[in-house]
Amino acid sequence: MNKFKKKPIVIEAIQFKDAGNIPEVELTMYAKPDGLSTCTHCGKKLIKHGSVKTLEGYHIACPNDWIIRGIKGEHYPCKPDIFEATYDKVKEDE
Repeated sequence: MNKFKKKPIVIEAIQFKDAGNIPEVELTMYAKPDGLSTCTHCGKKLIKHGSVKTLEGYHIACPNDWIIRGIKGEHYPCKPDIFEATYDKVKEDE
């Protein structure tokens, strides 16, 4: 198996905090008739989740997930632990 290194690119992201829509990333609060059901990913109530329009369709964003804008302007959710392992904050002068 070959090894690969991620290209150094700067991305934009916003952390979803379980309240309100984020129109600029096409995130709306998750609407399900039984919003009190729990999420299979994080165990929190679905009513606190968002739905993000991605290139592959809609994906659920759990509270504290990062919503990333990709290099083609697309959006997708990313779990906080994966985000922290993958990205460093850019200083304003970079």
